Amino acid sequence: VQLQAFGGGLVQAGDSLRLSCVVSGRTFDTMGWFRQAPGEDREFVGGMFWNSGTTFYADSVKGRFTISRDNAKNTVYLQMDNLKAADTAVYFCAVRFAGTGSNTDAGRYAYWGQGTLVTVSS
Repeated sequence: VQLQAFGGGLVQAGDSLRLSCVVSGRTFDTMGWFRQAPGEDREFVGGMFWNSGTTFYADSVKGRFTISRDNAKNTVYLQMDNLKAADTAVYFCAVRFAGTGSNTDAGRYAYWGQGTLVTVSS
């Protein structure tokens, strides 16, 4: 599986930004978005169960971030609205295959994109 994330940039608090993740290769069970701020652990942001399209989010972004996909383009989007300075991080997309463990655990994801930096100025 190959993933390529892009779309990061510098925005102001309250702005919106949409990240994209192009996926290719074998099928998988779940796609996740994670982020990592400087000096911090990688943090779960949201995910999508691939077969059903059901999405789930971390409490910190619920109501502000939305995951969607375009099957024709093999692309998953992370729409981020009402951005806050605390959202500043490198954002990654990743996929996991069916198995045990939590879908919010970064260690359960087998393949990762290269990350894209989102900087929110206050």
